[in-house]
Amino acid sequence: MTFRPKYVTFDCYGTLINFDMAGAARRIYGDMLDEARMTVFIRDFAAYRMDEVLGAWKPYADVVHNALKRSCKRNGVIFREEDALRVYHEVPTWGPHPDVPEGLAKLAREIPLVILSNAMNSQIMSNVEKLGAPFHKVITAEDAGSYKPQMNGFEYMFDVLGCGPEDVTHVSSSFRYDLMTAYDLGIKSKVWVNRRHEPANPFYEYTEIKDISGLPGVFGI
Repeated sequence: MTFRPKYVTFDCYGTLINFDMAGAARRIYGDMLDEARMTVFIRDFAAYRMDEVLGAWKPYADVVHNALKRSCKRNGVIFREEDALRVYHEVPTWGPHPDVPEGLAKLAREIPLVILSNAMNSQIMSNVEKLGAPFHKVITAEDAGSYKPQMNGFEYMFDVLGCGPEDVTHVSSSFRYDLMTAYDLGIKSKVWVNRRHEPANPFYEYTEIKDISGLPGVFGI
């Protein structure tokens, strides 16, 4: 790829931040479920979080609460309100994957960086401060009134930046949350960070990297 975008836009949780929802579930329910059942619970919790963000916008605390409650019901585990709050309040404490700070800092010296995240404003900056690089803009689902994978957040981001899909490279480790929508919106320049939580899908026309240390090289930096 030789394209130099006006902005490199990022998914945050999972792509840059080690989004440890699986670890949170283990810390709360690990004594109640054996490994096989824990694996199923974690899978269900991820699926229900996706389902919860597909409708009208609601606070992310409600997304976590509802997804956890539904996962507990499906897996025969007692749900407690305080457990959902515990998970929600863990999110701002999570830091980056080890490969992130150096790669981001190198890229930020050449191209402005932007985050589009399924987050609340009260959460996200604690995570961003741990990334080790300056960001031109940080845009949340709360700002946009919509969660990814819905298109509204991307369109809101274009309005805020004063650009279009042809002006950005979007970077994510998730097809389901980001890269499928980016494809549908006509973002030609996409980078998939292969964090191994989703399989490759070449139909969506992206450049693959194994971690953020490889991102500057995508732009010849």
